[in-house]
Amino acid sequence: MAYWLFKSEPFKWSWDDQKKRGEKGEEWDGIRNYQARNNMREMKLGDKGFFYHSNEGLEVVGIVEICKEIHPDSTTDDERWECVDIKAVCDMPKPVTLKDVKASEKLAKMALVTSMRLSVQPVTKDEYLEVCRMGGLDKPPL
Repeated sequence: MAYWLFKSEPFKWSWDDQKKRGEKGEEWDGIRNYQARNNMREMKLGDKGFFYHSNEGLEVVGIVEICKEIHPDSTTDDERWECVDIKAVCDMPKPVTLKDVKASEKLAKMALVTSMRLSVQPVTKDEYLEVCRMGGLDKPPL
């Protein structure tokens, strides 16, 4: 099991939009960064991740799950770009802000702090559990 973080600008695709897709989930398309694409290539069915509102909010608002492994991105004919599908699992009871993450010594090496611009990031298990704890998830989905 691996853990991830997916950034989205809420005016383009919000947590509420993601939840409305239900069990079917949604293609995480439009990624045009090699490192972010390569992160998606590492994802497996059932891996969990954070849904992060970027630009507006700057906070982890929910947990998602990989529901379809890497496949061609339907928004382009360029074979270099691939994506995964994700589905909403649960809300974060208390959104965890970037400010809160940066203030935590336990999260000092988290990619959200060190590689802030990367739209799809790896998260360690310890980081995942800590952010879940900060967000009020007593029994985070593993």
